[in-house]
Amino acid sequence: MAHYRVGRLEQEIQREVNDILLKRVRDPRVQGVTLTGVEVTGDLQQATIYYSILSDDKADEETTAKGLEKATGLIRGELGSRLSIYKTPEIKFELDTSVQYGDKIDRFINKLKRED
Repeated sequence: MAHYRVGRLEQEIQREVNDILLKRVRDPRVQGVTLTGVEVTGDLQQATIYYSILSDDKADEETTAKGLEKATGLIRGELGSRLSIYKTPEIKFELDTSVQYGDKIDRFINKLKRED
């Protein structure tokens, strides 16, 4: 039963944070951020939000991370008012590198196909 609740809460958090990033956060550093997943601890106290960006540039990654860190308070406050849970979890953003890794593999495969 608790596992179902955590899964549902993860989906709700992802949907709401996505909406908050689009409508409430005006920081240009977080434009183009795509949320790829959310993990909530079993006690519902902490949530890790995974995101990806289209750029491979380290400077863009750092700029986006700083923008998300700056917006964390606003996002958590909005989540608190939108979700019907007793305590809003602490949120932490982490870059999801799997999308970039998949893109790198895809480019490598395409390069091999062109060589044949």
